Amino acid sequence: MSIRIDQWLWAVRLYKTRSLANQACRGGKVQIAGSAVKPARPLRENEIVQIKQPPIVRLFQVKKLAVKRVSAALARELVEEITPAPELEKLALARRDPLGLIFAARDRGSGRPTKRERRELEKLQGT
Repeated sequence: MSIRIDQWLWAVRLYKTRSLANQACRGGKVQIAGSAVKPARPLRENEIVQIKQPPIVRLFQVKKLAVKRVSAALARELVEEITPAPELEKLALARRDPLGLIFAARDRGSGRPTKRERRELEKLQGT
């Protein structure tokens, strides 16, 4: 048995809507075996799915397949997160720093910092 990867990502609650899961696949943010996948790619049990969520890449192992969206309690039985602990610590650090002052790099396409962000950066850097 196999299922579309965008359906599975939505069913196990890794994405809030199926269209967001579809967009992530089309945007190259979802990979299997190191290559980007299309939304209709069939997914099988025991495959490892990589999801790029800047500033880290999260790894999930497929335990079971689900066609329909399941409760959060059941979703834990369908997927296992195997992301290394240091990567999760980076994510926690980024969440504690909402302006991204700790990570100097900005996301591509996010544009210039606002005046407020620039002032906070300068205050933090002491200039």
